[in-house]
Amino acid sequence: MAIEIERKFLVHGDTWRDAPAVYYSQGYLSRAKERTVRVRIAGEDAFLTIKGISMGATRAEFEYPIPVWDARELLALCEQPLIEKYRRKIPCEGFVWEVDEFLGENSGLVVAEIELPAEDAVFNKPAWVGVEVTSDTRYYNSNLAAHPYSRW
Repeated sequence: MAIEIERKFLVHGDTWRDAPAVYYSQGYLSRAKERTVRVRIAGEDAFLTIKGISMGATRAEFEYPIPVWDARELLALCEQPLIEKYRRKIPCEGFVWEVDEFLGENSGLVVAEIELPAEDAVFNKPAWVGVEVTSDTRYYNSNLAAHPYSRW
């Protein structure tokens, strides 16, 4: 089984902006608690992703590349609004931080995620990484689609 172990943090400052950004557009065909089904276009690539229920920072994740044309058609079927963001990947001490700067109805929100080999893995946080929000479900992308940051 494919497993994702991911921790999520708020971001402050702007030194993280030096990394190149890729535009992402994603939507949800299902946002059920037991499973989410996401369609994503990331730059020139597209993916269909199925995620299971979260247990702490761990959940099942299955991701498959799909043609961009199909992804565009599937995004039209997704719940609205779509999630739009710029993602920057920033290597740091053997890990890669993914910093998402949200757009549209989630504008103003910046979140950093780190994927880990185990929930108790030790890592150092860069200076721009702030408060951890891993267990706060408001920050799940699937929830931001239904309850955008601008409406909190």
